[in-house]
Order: sequence, then C-alpha cells, then structure tokens
Amino acid sequence: MLLDTASLYFRAYYGVPDSVRAPDGTPVNAVRGFLDFVARLVQDHRPDDLVACWDNDWRPQWRVDLIPSYKAHRVAQEHDLGPDEEEVPDTLTPQVPVIEAALAAFGIARVGADGYEADDIIGTLTDRAPGPVDIVTGDRDLFQLVDDARERRVLYPLKGVGTLQVTDEAWLRERYGVNGPGYVDLALLRGDPSDGLPGVPGIGEKTAAKLLDTYGDLDGIMAAVGDRTSKLTPAQRRRLDEARAYLAVAPKVVRVATDVALPDFEAALPAAPRDPAAVGELAERWGLGGAVVRLLNALKR
Repeated sequence: MLLDTASLYFRAYYGVPDSVRAPDGTPVNAVRGFLDFVARLVQDHRPDDLVACWDNDWRPQWRVDLIPSYKAHRVAQEHDLGPDEEEVPDTLTPQVPVIEAALAAFGIARVGADGYEADDIIGTLTDRAPGPVDIVTGDRDLFQLVDDARERRVLYPLKGVGTLQVTDEAWLRERYGVNGPGYVDLALLRGDPSDGLPGVPGIGEKTAAKLLDTYGDLDGIMAAVGDRTSKLTPAQRRRLDEARAYLAVAPKVVRVATDVALPDFEAALPAAPRDPAAVGELAERWGLGGAVVRLLNALKR
C-alpha cells in the first residue's frame, strides 16, 4: 500500500476541526486525522508493506522548465536554490514535522527523493512491486497507474478513508472511457487548473474522451490533425494544431516517473512501533493519545 502522504494530510487538515489541539493549544487536527487514516487503512486492508510517499520537491524544476505554469499559482515563495515553497495554511505547516516524527517512531517507511514529487515515488514503487499494489490518494493523476493485469488499483477517498472509490480499469472505462495509460492523454488534453496545466482550449473532458475513443491515443489524434480526410471538426483541427508545442511536452509533465533512484528503506508494515518511547512522548506532547492507541491496535491485529 502506497500513501500519497500530502494528499492525505491535507484531507485530514480540512476534515478534522482545528479545535483539535495539543495541550499547549497548538492545532494537531492534520496529525490526528492522518494517524486515524493510517489506522483505518491498516485495519481494513491489512497490507504487507506500507510506504508513506513524500514530496521532497512538490514542483520539480524539470517539469516547470517544460510547462512554466505548472503549479505556479500555488507558489508562496520562489527560491533560486532549492524547491519553491508551496502555499500551505499557516496552521498546517507546523504539523508536518510532527507527522514525520510519528511515522519514524512507528517505523512506517517514509520515502522521498530530491527533485521528485510523491507521485513519482509512487510510480517507481508501483513499477517495481512484484505483487498487488493499492495506491491511496485524492489525486486523480495517479489513475494513470491503474493496471488490472498487474493488480494495480487506486483507492480514492470519498469520505475519509472509510469510504474509498476502488478505481480499476472497469471504473475508468465507465467514467472516462480510457484505461490507466490513456488517462494521461485525457488529462493533458482536458487540462487541470489545480496543477496549472492549460490543456487544449475548447477541448473539455467529454471531447477529449471522444477523440481518444476515435483515434486511440494522443499520437493518433495528432496524426488525424494532419489528415484532411479525418473526421475532426475544423475548430478541433485548428485548436489541436495550435497546441502542438504544449502537446509535445505535456506527456512528460503529466506522466509520473517510474525510474527514480530511491534510498534504502524497510517497507514491511510493523506489528509494533520501532520506538515505543518516542511514540509515548509524541502522544503526551501533542495530545494524540487516542489516535496513537488506535494505530497501535490496528498494527497488532
């Protein structure tokens, strides 16, 4: 089981009231919610391995070099050296190191790589895995990794992690008319304002799906642009032709990396915390007793 960690702790932050605070009054809603998410996932799915995948760089420069607007609207502060700072709620930022400390104390693997997003860590570990993989994320971009033949699916939270949309190829075809790899072409044609991807003007999700159904993939669509006998409308032909520069680089930006060099780590789900004393200190310092007990109980089962 691979966790898109930031996706989950953002969801926890907005889903748990900020009245949940440590004894000193510091908000810990994201921490408690995230720990409860992990406990519920372990309890319900019993994964052999569990990895919290991390954004060492939430906006990699190599993606920005290809599409400068990539996540640009989410930049809080630019840096010449090192990653730009993402705009994050003031009361969430201090909670992230507590989540890191909790993962370390429990012995749950946290894996990232400089210059890459958590999506790329997930893509690499999914590609490497010899057996079934469940990806837990609220980011639809990772639908591209769905592969029934290799038992790769996405568990997309609908309400917390107790209600998950199990995203497999049948669901993707029913909803979007594409398979996992086809979702990349759909996403880049449609665009994604949340990631600063412009898409092709005038080509929305339904049109993109119809074009992919007719021509197979992006290459097939672009071949049709140059084929005057194809059934593209004049407006579609013009818009796609004008977007050639964007469409030439967008696949590399949207497609997750699958060949990231990763540090050594132990992926096996622990049956007991690696550092019980540190777990106890975190529970006391941050008022996380209930969430810690729930995760400890889930790990024991």
